[in-house]
Order: sequence, then C-alpha cells, then structure tokens
Amino acid sequence: MIESLTLDQLRVLVTIADEGSFSAAGRKLGRVQSAISQTIATLEDIQGVSLFERSGYRPVLTDTGRVLVEQARLVLASAARFEGVAMGVRMGLEPELVIAIDPLVPSAPLIESLSALNQTFLNLPVNFSTEGLGGSLRKLRSDSAAIGICLLLPAIPDDMTAYPLLRVRMQAVVAPGHPLAQLGRAATQLDLEPHVQLVLSDPIDPGSANFGLASARIWRFADLGRRLDFLLGGFGWCRMPEHLIAKSVSAGNLVPLRIENDPTPEEGLTIYAAHKRNRPLGHAGQWLLDDLRRRLQS
Repeated sequence: MIESLTLDQLRVLVTIADEGSFSAAGRKLGRVQSAISQTIATLEDIQGVSLFERSGYRPVLTDTGRVLVEQARLVLASAARFEGVAMGVRMGLEPELVIAIDPLVPSAPLIESLSALNQTFLNLPVNFSTEGLGGSLRKLRSDSAAIGICLLLPAIPDDMTAYPLLRVRMQAVVAPGHPLAQLGRAATQLDLEPHVQLVLSDPIDPGSANFGLASARIWRFADLGRRLDFLLGGFGWCRMPEHLIAKSVSAGNLVPLRIENDPTPEEGLTIYAAHKRNRPLGHAGQWLLDDLRRRLQS
C-alpha cells in the first residue's frame, strides 16, 4: 500500500541492488544485516510482491524486483529534487524560474547562459517557452513569467524594467520568383501595397499594434518557422532576422528586397531582458540576467 511505503525502504532496496548483497548494503548504510533483511521483508509483505530470490548463496532480484528497483530510483531522485528546491527556497532562491522568449530572439546566444544557469542551480526548476509576438510581455504582466527575452516596441513600457542585450538585424526578402524580386531597384510604398506581407502577429490579440506594415494585404502568423515556409513558397514578402535566412539567401532561395525609406533600424532591433518593475528578479533570475549581459555585451 502506498501510504505504508517509505523512502527508507526504497533506499535500502536500491542499495542492495547496487552493492550486490544484504550484508554489503548494511555496511554501506551503517546497519546490521538483520535490519536490512527486516526492511525488505516488510516492503515485500506490504506490497504483496517478491523482490528477491533467496534460494542461492546471494539474493537475486526477481523480474518484479528489477522493475521496482528502477521505479525506486525515480522516486528517490524526485525526492532529492523536492528537497533541493526546498533547500534553495530556504536560502533565498526562487522555487521556479519561468522565462518567456520572443520568436525573433536567436537561440545561440542564450544557450551558454542557460546551460551555466542549470549547472549553477542544479535543483532549480527552469521553464522557458517561445511566445508569439507580444506574448512575452503579456506573460510578464500576468506574473506567469519572471523574465522575458523580448522586443519592446515602440518603446519600453512604463511598468517594465528592461536591459538591452543584443541587436537582431532584419532583412526584407522575397522568393526569387516573386514579382518584387524583379524590380531591380528599391521598392516604394506603391510597389509593396498590392503584394501580400507576411506579418508576425499576437495569436491572443490579433488586433494589437503592428509595426512596419507596408502592404494592403496582410497574412498573419504566430510562428516564425511557418512564416518562413510560406516566404520560401513565394506567397509574399516580409522582414526576417538575418541569422535565420543567411543560408537561404546564399543558396538563392530568397532574394534581398531593398525598400525605399525603410523604417527598420539599419543596426537592427533591440532585444531586451525585461521584468515587471514591481516584481524584482529573484536570485537565479538576477544571476541569469547578469550572465547574459556579461556574455552578450563583452
């Protein structure tokens, strides 16, 4: 019965499996062999299963025993994580760190910092998700994320504290068979208006503000990868992060599009690390922010 199951019983079971005998497990755990035997007998009796064959010189795990040893390892590991999270909270660490990331943010610069975070705070649950455009800001405001790695357009909101991390250069592109690819000059507003513009949009609030619109016909996407598929298929034009399209442009699958009086900053869009002004970061969140700034701004 589950209510009679103890972590100590599971620890004894796993130790016997690892050490190879009851006596060796007793030495490992600092107990007499009779206490080890009694613990296993009680576990078998309560659960109504046989864990060991005892007919030979050494006890051997039964088929059931082998399966339950692996289950015991999982339970013990989970209990260790439980204890680690509780200890971290006692030491001032947040119980969980939730990170929301905008779709335009390149993954590569984040990987080293997130890896270092996991190595520094071994028992800290870390969850991150890539949100649709505007989703990171919405998650911060609803307190469902502690830190956002995101764009903040047209300006940093008053309720946010934000730190610039890096810039993402944007390039307007079309498929080589698209009419705009044949212009041979910078496209004007009149050139762009008749053609479909593929726009990243907030999936929760499609009517929210959009930036850089130049066409009368708009197709909205929440997913950057899906938008790229349609772009390569020749369904329209859009501005894409240069790091995502460099190979396609080099291979001739996409053609750069020059736009007259393009409002997109030539130096790129700023990616920020942001949190609510009235919700300061916890210890791990501040550690991640400091590490990102150190790596990306050095």
